[in-house]
Amino acid sequence: MKNIKKLVFTASFAALGVVLSAFYIPVGASKCFPVQSMLNVLAGVLLGPSYAVCMAFVTSLIRVVLGTGSFLAFPGSMIGALCSGLLYKRFHRFWGAYLGEALGTGILGAVAAYPVAALLLNARTAALAYVIPFSISSFAGAAVSVAVLELLRKTKILHALHLQGRTLPKHP
Repeated sequence: MKNIKKLVFTASFAALGVVLSAFYIPVGASKCFPVQSMLNVLAGVLLGPSYAVCMAFVTSLIRVVLGTGSFLAFPGSMIGALCSGLLYKRFHRFWGAYLGEALGTGILGAVAAYPVAALLLNARTAALAYVIPFSISSFAGAAVSVAVLELLRKTKILHALHLQGRTLPKHP
């Protein structure tokens, strides 16, 4: 039953990411998509790293198929979701999820996007060219997730939604 709930939340987050993909901020050669970063943090906290990565993959895949996203979304969102979930799992604190998203998408995902851009998009940019736009997006999304998680925690909805089977922190 718990796995079905996780699958439903994963699909719901992916659907939300696709629907809200119209909201982006153009920065240089990239589109900043802070909603994906927010969803990465929420999925990392509520579902864990593996489901968060699956959500990021499905969201990126559907966005690419629909033409609302690029192949650069795969490394950024998936690495950010993984790091967010892993750091939350390790430290059991919200700051771990925020930091994981910011570092995972903003730095690791941006660097991993370079070969994707070079091979699939024929873009000839410096390897670090995506760090600034990816970082802007991930920090903005993580900031929004701070507000969302705090609101959910204060209203005690977060404990009802939590699906990882361990106690949530009382304070982020």
